[in-house]
Amino acid sequence: MSKFKLTDNEWKEKLTTEEFEVLRNSGTERPFTGKYVDHKDPGTYICAGCGSDLFSSESKFNSGTGWPSFFKAINQNKVSSKTDSSYGMIRTEVICKNCDSHLGHVFNDGPKPTGLRYCINSISLKHKPKKK
Repeated sequence: MSKFKLTDNEWKEKLTTEEFEVLRNSGTERPFTGKYVDHKDPGTYICAGCGSDLFSSESKFNSGTGWPSFFKAINQNKVSSKTDSSYGMIRTEVICKNCDSHLGHVFNDGPKPTGLRYCINSISLKHKPKKK
């Protein structure tokens, strides 16, 4: 599978200003403001940049942090990670493997079975409802 690549100008045409800031500049939306924080509809959460399937509603949980949280990705081949040392903290940034968009961060304080908490910006996602 070839990677989804756009120039900065193409990304700016495709995304809103807010989406561009988070997805392409590693920004973060304010806690408890995103549309998927309390979202409970079954389905798949896809990358807002390229449409790649990232997380299932079955792995979503209420972390109380103000961002949608998941205990696992649909497939580890869908996301990658790298060390983020911005703002004087050391965290693990989560990136869409298909288009290199910033999604959020992953922490080791999540529930079983993985113990992970993928803390993802709502603006980085779109919800694809489960087919009935």
